[in-house]
Amino acid sequence: MKLGLVGYGLGGRVFHAPFIEAAEGVELVGVVARSPDKIAELARDLPGVAVFPSLSDMIAAGGIDMVTITTPPETHKPLVLEAIAAGLHVVCDKPFAPNLADSLEMVAAAKAKGVLLNVFHNRRWDTDFQTLRTVIDDGHLGKVQRAYNRMDLNEPDTVATGPGGGLLRDLGSHVLDQMLLLFGPAVAVDAQMNYVDLPEGRTDASFAVHIQHASGTQSYSSASKINFCEGREFRIYGDKGTYVANGTDVQTRRIFDGDHPKDDPGGWAVEPEYAWGTLHTKDGTVTIPSVRSNISDLYTAFAAAARSGDIGPVPPVGALHTMRVLDAAREAAETGHTVDITD
Repeated sequence: MKLGLVGYGLGGRVFHAPFIEAAEGVELVGVVARSPDKIAELARDLPGVAVFPSLSDMIAAGGIDMVTITTPPETHKPLVLEAIAAGLHVVCDKPFAPNLADSLEMVAAAKAKGVLLNVFHNRRWDTDFQTLRTVIDDGHLGKVQRAYNRMDLNEPDTVATGPGGGLLRDLGSHVLDQMLLLFGPAVAVDAQMNYVDLPEGRTDASFAVHIQHASGTQSYSSASKINFCEGREFRIYGDKGTYVANGTDVQTRRIFDGDHPKDDPGGWAVEPEYAWGTLHTKDGTVTIPSVRSNISDLYTAFAAAARSGDIGPVPPVGALHTMRVLDAAREAAETGHTVDITD
């Protein structure tokens, strides 16, 4: 499946292109970029890959089966709809859209056209998350009662702004999606958000969200870019045990170090032992070796689903519920009241 990448900012360059190149059944054949510096980066990073000034130009040139949209969130909807109208399968970066209504419109358009639309919730393939998922699936924790998911970054200069910006829409899309994937749909949401004033406008740069899941699990997710600390932690309490892990986001770190998943398929995303999780049960404490995971698998699965007509690795139904929870969290933070989403 021949893929065109729309956008070559930090997301396109770091979180998409390397994993597209390493995926099976996918060939990166074109990139949309306009600024001279991005075009120069493309010539260095992806020699021989065609560069286009717009999605319309890339579509007109032909020769692509699918696109990835990795542009600012407020541009997702028009670009996704343009790609769908051209009969292309689409991976849309998160946040899917600024609100649930726009997300529903894109999903309806894809269904009407008969093309595959998925959302790039790549942190489902984080190594620490995949290890946690294995611990839960193996029954070591029993019924999970409470789950804590924390991701703090000391990156005040990278807080997104604009209509679809803010940390809740950005990093929150990931951490909330992880909890919803593990513990099922939400029935009620509470939240707190903290704001900063930037030259581009006021935006949220720290949040804490409490989800009551229909399964009975209570999850607590938080993130910040303005509190001068770094930290990644899962702390999961079940009726048979507790699991605690402090991951290192090894895949992103390796990309920033200049490594490439296509060059190291066997050793990619191996967490250092100091980051392995710990399982606490009545029988004592056990270190849980980290499983291996690779974000490239998202693209491999998407291409296979586009060929077979399957729903894909991140189907819209889950992404839509994540959008609904994000909307509820913002409402809860603004009103100070729990938001019921059982209807």
